[in-house]
Amino acid sequence: MEDKQLVYRTKTINFFLLLSLVVIFLTSNAVLSIILGVIFSFFLKPPKEYISIKIGSIPLQLGIVFLGFTINIPYAINIGLDYFVWISLFVILVFLLGLFFSKVFKIEKNIAYLLTAGSAICGGTAIAAVAPIVKARPEQVFSAITIVFLLNAIAIFFFPIFGHYLNLNNYQFGVWSALAIHDTSSVIASALSFSNESAQVAATLKVLRTLWIVPLVLISGILFKNVQSKISFPKFIVFFLLAILLGSVLNFEENIILIFRIISQYILLFGLFCIGSQSNIRDLKKLNYKSLFFALGLWFVVIPISYIIVTLN
Repeated sequence: MEDKQLVYRTKTINFFLLLSLVVIFLTSNAVLSIILGVIFSFFLKPPKEYISIKIGSIPLQLGIVFLGFTINIPYAINIGLDYFVWISLFVILVFLLGLFFSKVFKIEKNIAYLLTAGSAICGGTAIAAVAPIVKARPEQVFSAITIVFLLNAIAIFFFPIFGHYLNLNNYQFGVWSALAIHDTSSVIASALSFSNESAQVAATLKVLRTLWIVPLVLISGILFKNVQSKISFPKFIVFFLLAILLGSVLNFEENIILIFRIISQYILLFGLFCIGSQSNIRDLKKLNYKSLFFALGLWFVVIPISYIIVTLN
């Protein structure tokens, strides 16, 4: 009897996955991809070894690498030169504001540092990088990552709406997403909902912002007297840069670039579904709400600052 129930449950999970992929690929909607992933996780409760959970963020990273083949070196350099200084100032300012607000509102030191790192640089990746350095407890890491996930979910839904309301063009919206949204997955989801050009811009600038993980880890090691700490750097960024280089050297024709763009889009959509399927809404009940309001308050400062940077260029 139990075996039949297990077989039936497995078939139901597989059917929903297949149906979700068909809907996602037909609609090409990034927000819908995340929503279906969350529904999949909340109602069907797939086992931890299920493929969409087991592979984690690999499809998303692979999709970003394929996106690199559609970006040429002059385009990437122009965007980088336009915003490298702004991104650097942005990261430093947000980090200092986060540390200042944490003192004012008396937020626990470790979780404040984790949330500040995530807000300034790249969400969960930055949190994971500095957590062992600050010797954060597992529940602190869990709380910080859950809070960032919640803010990312809000951004995916509302940023494209605000982008249209503010009359941002594709380029501007890509910049705004890369600066104001924490995790790479949510940056891409938001930008992809706006346009493919926005996704290209956002991915390129998000790489520049993520590069700040290196000084973050080094400085954190000094501040917390853990100079032997290792730098945990996202390897997909290296492959993304190599894809840009290879695509520029081979100088692909437009029809080949279009194929790479389509492949990238579909892999990214599947990756966003996988990210959604790893969510657990029930975990929100375990949150420290003082930390949540701290992260939300910092984000409400980050959003207008990033918008000002966009409008100044």
